[in-house]
Amino acid sequence: MGALRRDCDGRRPSATLAVSRDAMPMKNSPAKKILVVDDEHDVTELLAYKFKQENYEVQVINDPLLIMGRARQFQPDLVILDIMMPELNGLQVCRMLRADAVMKNIPIIFLTARGEAEDRVKGFETGADDYLAKPFDTRELLLRVQAIFKRLAQPNGAVPAEKVFTLGKIAIDVEKHQLTVRGQEVELTATEFRLLRLLVERKGRVQSREHLLVNVWNYEADIETRTVDTHIRRLREKLGPECDLIETVRGVGYRAVEA
Repeated sequence: MGALRRDCDGRRPSATLAVSRDAMPMKNSPAKKILVVDDEHDVTELLAYKFKQENYEVQVINDPLLIMGRARQFQPDLVILDIMMPELNGLQVCRMLRADAVMKNIPIIFLTARGEAEDRVKGFETGADDYLAKPFDTRELLLRVQAIFKRLAQPNGAVPAEKVFTLGKIAIDVEKHQLTVRGQEVELTATEFRLLRLLVERKGRVQSREHLLVNVWNYEADIETRTVDTHIRRLREKLGPECDLIETVRGVGYRAVEA
C-alpha cells in the first residue's frame, strides 16, 4: 500500500529508461523471472510494464493468499513483495517462503509504504534481501534488482580454494553453505552468510560500510548504511555467545577478530 511515484507528467512511464546493460538478461540465456506481489493493481501494472521492458519474465499477484501455489508453479528468480496487504501481510508471506524447502533461498525485496527504521529492521529480520520504501523510483528498483542478479551470478568458489573458514568457535563451510557455532548448526539467510564469510575471510581488517555494500550487496552507489548495521545486528544475535567476534569500529565499519 502507499503512494507511488510515476513520471513527472503523471502518465504511464515512457519506454526510455537508462539502466546498465547488466540489468538486462542476456539474449542467449533464459529471462530472469520476477514475481510481484502487491494488492494495489496500479503498482503491479507499473512494475510488470517496467520489468518486461527490460526483458524480464514477470507475473503479478494481487491476492496474497495465492502466493505459495503461484510461486511453486512460476519458480521465480526474485520476489518483489508489499507488506501492507489484507488477510496475509508481506512479513507473513516472507516467513512462508523462507520456510519452504524449494523457495527458501529466493531473493526477496520488500517494496512498501512502511519506511520507518523499525519497519526496515523487521523486514530484514524476517529474511528480506533488500527493502525499498514507497514512493519509489523505478530506476532505483531496477538497479537493486540488477545488483541482486549480478551477485547471484558470481561463482561461490571464486575467492579462495579454502572450503571451511574458522574464527573462534565458529566454522563456515562454503560448499555446504553451513555455519556452526560451538558445534551447533545455525541457519543464516543468503545475505547473512555472504556477509559473515567476507568478514571472516578478511579477519583482522576493518571493512567499511561502503565496502560491505559493494562486496556483499553489489551496490555501486551510496545508499542508507542502516542496511549493513541491521544485518550485523541480526548476525550477532545468531552467533549468540560468539557475537563478540564481530567488532564495531566506530565511525568506520566492522571487522572480525579472534577471541
